[in-house]
Amino acid sequence: MERTAIRRRLMWQVATVADVRRETETARTIVLDVPDWPGHLAGQHLDVRLTAEDGYRASRSYSIASAWSVSSSNTIELTVEQVPGGEVSPYLVEVLKAGDPLEIRGPVGGWFVWKPEQEGPVQLIGGGSGVVPLRAMLRAHADAGTTPVRLLYSVRRPESVIYVSDLKDLAASDDVDVRLVYTREAPAGEPRVGRIDADLIEQYVFKPEDGATTYVCGPTPFVETVADLLVAAGHDPARVRTERFG
Repeated sequence: MERTAIRRRLMWQVATVADVRRETETARTIVLDVPDWPGHLAGQHLDVRLTAEDGYRASRSYSIASAWSVSSSNTIELTVEQVPGGEVSPYLVEVLKAGDPLEIRGPVGGWFVWKPEQEGPVQLIGGGSGVVPLRAMLRAHADAGTTPVRLLYSVRRPESVIYVSDLKDLAASDDVDVRLVYTREAPAGEPRVGRIDADLIEQYVFKPEDGATTYVCGPTPFVETVADLLVAAGHDPARVRTERFG
């Protein structure tokens, strides 16, 4: 499956929207039925292409939110956050409905991925919709992983949390250590409001000597800042994998 997912020739194909569900005011998850989907690795993404009536085309890349399994071999999920003034995301978030066709190409990517056979702890750090590929890793880990996992997730305010119900369940379990960081407005009982800094890295991230592989995803400034903080704290740059957007 790994070879197929990473090395196969990428060609456009038409998927069918099986379901849509709202995650936040500006984000929703799209469930796609994809004939002959080859499988994917947690952390990969795909391209979505829209074609207007006049023939104009626009394409964007979106992380896959679901983990692949034999039982759901032809079903994948995307979670898309609307970008103000965007060409593709407003249609996906506000217009697309169950039964609609959607042109896709993928899966894409072989570096920012997690595999169950990897050794060592897994540290996930996401900003905003950068949590999407990390959620795929958490789902894959739930199916097959035994290594310790931590998630540090930065959002503007409580209403901005994507997968809020799933994350609450994870936080209440013994499987994953979940820590949310609020940069604009925090819920009652949470005194801290601010960005991820060196103190939070020290408190909530695996220590350099733990040998964790760290995955950081989010807007470019967020990813660069967090990566710099990790390296400054003594983490091996070779074990810090980043994916950025914007």
